[in-house]
Amino acid sequence: MGLKIEKITLRQIRMPLVHFFETSFGRTTERHIILVEVAADGISGWGEVTAGENPFYNEEWTEAAWIILRDYVAPRVAGRKLAGPEEVAPLSQHIRGHRMARGGLETAVWDLAARRNGVPLWSEIGGGDHKEIACGVSIGIQDSVAQLLEKIETELAAGYQRIKIKIKPGWDVDVIREVRRRFPSIRLMADANSAYTLADSDRLRQLDEFYLMMIEQPLSDDDIIDHAVLQSRLETPICLDECIRSARHAEQAIRLKACRIINIKLGRVGGFLEARRVHDLAAHAGIPVWCGGMLESGIGRAHNIALSTLPNFTLPGDVSASKRYWAQDIIDPPVEVTPRGTIVVSRDPGLGYGIDRDYIGRLLVREETVS
Repeated sequence: MGLKIEKITLRQIRMPLVHFFETSFGRTTERHIILVEVAADGISGWGEVTAGENPFYNEEWTEAAWIILRDYVAPRVAGRKLAGPEEVAPLSQHIRGHRMARGGLETAVWDLAARRNGVPLWSEIGGGDHKEIACGVSIGIQDSVAQLLEKIETELAAGYQRIKIKIKPGWDVDVIREVRRRFPSIRLMADANSAYTLADSDRLRQLDEFYLMMIEQPLSDDDIIDHAVLQSRLETPICLDECIRSARHAEQAIRLKACRIINIKLGRVGGFLEARRVHDLAAHAGIPVWCGGMLESGIGRAHNIALSTLPNFTLPGDVSASKRYWAQDIIDPPVEVTPRGTIVVSRDPGLGYGIDRDYIGRLLVREETVS
């Protein structure tokens, strides 16, 4: 039975973070998030656009994503009779880039299909190999090393299985040395968010002594070739993030030996269809993957949980508890992490969490409908 998308509602909400989050390209204190609700047969599915407030992680940002969704993506899907959610992505594939905007709608249709079929989202996408998701945390650049060490202590006490810290020139080798001195045996990785160049190879090589799980995206966000050169100079595995926007990019990176690990973010690759292709290709090549985070609300977080049930997600992802980011989340119940550092996967239909429409209404900045 097909799906006819009767209505697409876009909502922008403003959510303050409980603590600032800083990367090599800036500090975030609140999120402006676009939510996508698609309706068919009296049922709604929900998606989230993971673009940031500014075009710093990649070229997308909230304001542009709203226009792309309203004027280009939604009109190509609204009123369409679809055989299934896998038909959504091809309808907008001729739009250059803007994968986060396109993915926000695509993931909503997957949720809609799962709800209508009465199955969990992870089942709809072909997942379910993991009934509990191993969780790590991403800790941004802090005001001091002492503050960073305190935050790591807090997260380890909460049970998280892996710690990721953001680095940049001037906040890297000496900082990680202090972390290793304090926590010699934890699973630790560093995320550079493209803060370095190949000229920094000698400095990055110094990180080999700290037996990190990986260094994530040290070089340019659009580079694969220099990462291959850098990986040949390092013992520490390189994990690629920003530059893997499609299965084709993943295939090129693997062929060039530019990485030994891949981070998959739903928004960055444009939704579940392409995420599964990247996952399958990496699995075939023996490259482990994990799910990255973009400071999502509970809706995006629930999508990440579903994605993480696919079999090759063998490393702890950045899928953590709602309370790490939000005083109150827009889903009910919020995402919670067990004392053993896992999320138990819901078996309820769709996302597996209720949508708090009242709270979304209180956070609302604007709303538009395409029908």
